[in-house]
Amino acid sequence: QVALVESGGGLVQAGGSLRLSCAASGRTISTYAMGWFRQAPGKERDLVVAITGSGHRMFYSDSVKGRFTISRDNAKNTVYLQMNSLKPEDTAVYYCAGDPRSEVRPINDYNYWGRGTQVTVSS
Repeated sequence: QVALVESGGGLVQAGGSLRLSCAASGRTISTYAMGWFRQAPGKERDLVVAITGSGHRMFYSDSVKGRFTISRDNAKNTVYLQMNSLKPEDTAVYYCAGDPRSEVRPINDYNYWGRGTQVTVSS
């Protein structure tokens, strides 16, 4: 089993930055497909960005391209989401997900999920 714990959320003004962390325990996630998802109140959970197990391919939603960056530190068994130029519409609970299969996959096909961290962007 893999446990994922997100951290780094908080309240930030529009235009500001936050870095979210997703720390894994139980097994190494160095070859796992990993993703960041978010869910705003009253909306479905959507993909923000996903990264393959190799780390060679990343898939960003159009709404965050050029502003958000995913990275992984295999030595720390952690995945990060650097969020810059934040907008009020980025306000949501952000979730980390992982799967031992190395290719990115649909949202409902990830085996492991964290409990989420709240990001609130004020205007």
